[in-house]
Amino acid sequence: MKSRNSIALRAALVAGCALAPLAAHAQEATRIDPIDVDSEQASAQIANSPITGSRIDRKTLDRKQATTSDTGAVLSSLPGVSAATGGGFSSMPSIRGLSEQRLTVLVDGFAIDAACPNDMNPPLSYTDPQSISSIAVLTGVAPVSSGGDNIGGVISVESTPPQFATSGETLITGNASTYYRSNGDGFGGAVKLTVAGSNLSATYTGSYSQSDQYDGGDNDGIVRSTEYAKTDHALALAWQHATGLLQVKGGIQYAPYEGFPNQYMDMVDNKSWFLNASYAGYYDWGDIDLKAAYRDTDHEMNFLEDKLPGSMPMNTEVHSFDASAKVTVLASPHDTVRLGAEYHHQWLDDYWPPVAGNMMMGPNTFVNVNGATRDRIAGYGEWERHWSDRLSSIVGVRFDSVTMDTGDVQPYGTGMMQMADVQAAAAFNAADRHRSDGNWSGSALLVYDLSGNAALELGYAHKVRSPNIYERYSWGRGSMASRMIGWYGDGNGYVGNLDLKPERADTFSVALALGGEAQGWNLRIAPYYTRVNDYIDAAPTGVVFTDMMGQPTGFVQLQFANQDAEFYGVDLSGAVQIAKGSGNDGTQLTASVSWLEANNLSDGGPVYRQMPLDVKAGVAHRSGALELSADVEWVAEKSRVDATRGEPVTDAYALANIGAAYTVSGVRVSFDVTNLFDKGYALPLGGMSLGDYKATGVLRTVPGRGRSFNVGLSTKF
Repeated sequence: MKSRNSIALRAALVAGCALAPLAAHAQEATRIDPIDVDSEQASAQIANSPITGSRIDRKTLDRKQATTSDTGAVLSSLPGVSAATGGGFSSMPSIRGLSEQRLTVLVDGFAIDAACPNDMNPPLSYTDPQSISSIAVLTGVAPVSSGGDNIGGVISVESTPPQFATSGETLITGNASTYYRSNGDGFGGAVKLTVAGSNLSATYTGSYSQSDQYDGGDNDGIVRSTEYAKTDHALALAWQHATGLLQVKGGIQYAPYEGFPNQYMDMVDNKSWFLNASYAGYYDWGDIDLKAAYRDTDHEMNFLEDKLPGSMPMNTEVHSFDASAKVTVLASPHDTVRLGAEYHHQWLDDYWPPVAGNMMMGPNTFVNVNGATRDRIAGYGEWERHWSDRLSSIVGVRFDSVTMDTGDVQPYGTGMMQMADVQAAAAFNAADRHRSDGNWSGSALLVYDLSGNAALELGYAHKVRSPNIYERYSWGRGSMASRMIGWYGDGNGYVGNLDLKPERADTFSVALALGGEAQGWNLRIAPYYTRVNDYIDAAPTGVVFTDMMGQPTGFVQLQFANQDAEFYGVDLSGAVQIAKGSGNDGTQLTASVSWLEANNLSDGGPVYRQMPLDVKAGVAHRSGALELSADVEWVAEKSRVDATRGEPVTDAYALANIGAAYTVSGVRVSFDVTNLFDKGYALPLGGMSLGDYKATGVLRTVPGRGRSFNVGLSTKF
């Protein structure tokens, strides 16, 4: 890393924290790592980190990988970040009330498109806590260089950077891990192997995860449609020379099944393969970063055995291509300029084959989305200025041109029971479906050192996001067809809207960081406010779903609609070292509080799926090879609920977890107990437990996981 004064490093990271390192020795000229909020060196790092940036490193993931296979669940430990319930490895993260669809989520620097009308394969589902290297999260204002077509924060998941041997030698290194979880009989493992010379490096990474249905706490019993299995393989090649690093990476993921407790459908097959390439060049005048990627995904939904007998196949195919170029110019000792261009292409086909002998689902294939395309071309410019040793700023502007189109659609048939879809298809096919949005975004960040152990960050951003393919092009008006659309877990049906406008968000954020290593404590206070014009929410169509006896089920049909919304709150986090030993030994207390309120300004009610007050506290102790930990989380009653969707109220609850680990001869053995007292509780963002409803006829919210004894084993070589 090139040497700069401390304030230069801090402001630079605000611009670059979403872009993880390409190599240990060859990072951007203005880049450092953000705060590792869970590390024992968090206090020391705070003086050289952006206030609203956090990082979960490999050591923290080592402690968490035995307890979950869901990267989104790992992120929910950070202040301001929550996870909406999905499948066992497919929860959807939310930052300060803005859902995953509205965030920049990058895996190894690349975006991954949704490939399911229920968002069953979000970007983080293609990661595994066993095998990733780190996760960087920016909850505050994100610079324009960190990505476009979003209105929220940034999540960047990174694999291990390439390793190289010293000159004339061969490096062979790696690690392996395995785990078992008693609740759900979950098990899995991962392996990474690197073989490298001084200029060439090859790394294989593989992982496997599997679990049966889990049991809720106390007397909640089995939670149906929570089983899953998946395997990932990737091979990364890297070549370094004096001024640059070239990387090529390819991989496949296969998930034969994943239950979704709050959806009518389950995932019964997901195959995805990708090929990424990047080049990073480092020169006296600045840096250049070139990227390209292709991904192909084949996705299938149907019913797993524990949800409903029968069959209703739904298939989705997605092809996407990415290309980007960024140039960083050191214009003067005080000025850095970043210029970039991006291109993203998405092609999506969504069709539901007929079901033999079923009059409603046949005789034709239901064409839900016919070869839809979503193309985005973007350009941006960003100026970073270090006005003094204490004051720096980053200002940028970008333009994203989003063009969308799709082909004709068709219902299952033309019978009377299909008439709602017949009429809807005719209207959709007769309409002009081409849409083009020109979206201007901008951001401004100011970082000021108040003293040696206090720093202030002020931020403002105007960000714009165009609707996704399903929000614009889902057309079915029949009860069954609309209930197959939506990633909200509420049991309602959704209809697209060709007339949707892009979301336009204005965000103001303030963050204050206090403390440092000398003081043995640190504290971060970060209030924020976001106003979203044309927020894509939902409005009733007037259709109320009924059961076989014609009685209302409590579920309704909704159509995506532009409304206005606001989000405001504060995130607090801190740590204090109560004992210090030699090296990394010692005892540390950590705590965080996240409070959020979100209002739909158009209908006067709360915004759907917002996390209530969340308080966390923990203690971690390390003495040589021994690690001990205990933590507690208290979540307030969720009483502010969205009446439009019939969102349920959930009670307050508290969970306790304990853990211990010991490392001997390079082998780490861990033992954790999650939900120590087997507390029964409803997940605030869980939605309705439709898997249980189909099996029992009793409707309830999705219960949280009960007590689980988790054992982990890992080693490095």
